[in-house]
Amino acid sequence: MKTKLAKWILNLFGWKVVGLVPPEKKFVCIVAPHTSFWDFIWGRLGYWSIGISANFLIKKEFFVWPIKRILRNMGGIPINRKQARNTVEHCVKLFDIKEKLALTITPEGTRKYTVKWKKGFYYIAKQAQVPLYIGFIDYQKKETGIFKKFEITGDFDKDFAEIQNLLRGHVAKFPEKYSLSCVQ
Repeated sequence: MKTKLAKWILNLFGWKVVGLVPPEKKFVCIVAPHTSFWDFIWGRLGYWSIGISANFLIKKEFFVWPIKRILRNMGGIPINRKQARNTVEHCVKLFDIKEKLALTITPEGTRKYTVKWKKGFYYIAKQAQVPLYIGFIDYQKKETGIFKKFEITGDFDKDFAEIQNLLRGHVAKFPEKYSLSCVQ
């Protein structure tokens, strides 16, 4: 039911989901660009349309009544952004204890313009020993999806440069807020 409804809504608004469906039960997927709350809406509908119940990291300040329960039911995982190191450890532990976990992360870490991307996604996938997938959203084409399984080499700088090259060319809702310049 959820899959059909998501497909119908996406179609109604002219959006398509393209790319692949990861076969693994556990993986990390980064998605960029992330410049609008609408990215979440189209991404969530995209996941539902291909039958994936993805989890996502969201700052703990959003976990208040009345939306706390909604966020948890949608797969939200609260994080304390002031304790970034704990976030990687916490996510790795989640992969250890959960039978199924599709963790979606926006490496920009914010919808605002930032010149520094977060790199925790890389270390979560590496330490949890789960695949890393590259996803996107493109407002010009009205497409979202997952387009590549990325093989982590352990050379962060080389891998990150390749990841950013893969994400070039996708148009954000607010292009002036999207940057592919460096990491934090």
